Amino acid sequence: MPTESSASRPTESTSDGAGLLTEAEAMEILTALERDGGSYEEVTTFFDRLPTVAVDDITLGRWRGGEIVTGHPMDGLLTASGWYGKQFDGPEAVHPLLFSTPGRGIFSVDPRRVPLSLAGKIPNELVARGKKALPVLALGLRTSQPRARLRAIEFRGKVSAAMVYDHLPIIDVFRRVDEHTLLGVMDQRGAPQPYFFTLRLDR
Repeated sequence: MPTESSASRPTESTSDGAGLLTEAEAMEILTALERDGGSYEEVTTFFDRLPTVAVDDITLGRWRGGEIVTGHPMDGLLTASGWYGKQFDGPEAVHPLLFSTPGRGIFSVDPRRVPLSLAGKIPNELVARGKKALPVLALGLRTSQPRARLRAIEFRGKVSAAMVYDHLPIIDVFRRVDEHTLLGVMDQRGAPQPYFFTLRLDR
């Protein structure tokens, strides 16, 4: 687990010449983006100014997910559907989609059974109503098997930890906000633009 203080963070430049953010700066920006949302360009610039993170530094168990609104078709969808987050038990043992329902707690879902292609085509209000059926649907959605892996992958000019789905054309790439917070970007083949989200370590 990283232990460097904010003051000792590297000051290398990003592709546009701007230096990396300190943890305090990064958390301030993230708080505003989670509250108010931002344009794709704004969040991408923020992502580029965050330090990379190693696979070993995030294989710490369960992470709670959050969303950043950028105008992406998936905005609000995961929250409305009952998405909880992700679980990283090791490079080969990754549960990419955790959901939570009353009575069944937190459980892992097979991503192949989630219709991500319908994002933006079904109102989130309808998805939220369907969430009430999740305790029943969980019987057909859940899995005990890991459905993704963690690898170090180059994205936007830097190598950082990334989650590679086993059966979907999706890679989630992560940057470090602080010791217990990650900014993730979902890079999906055929999507109009990447989808940004946050992960906070469950403690």
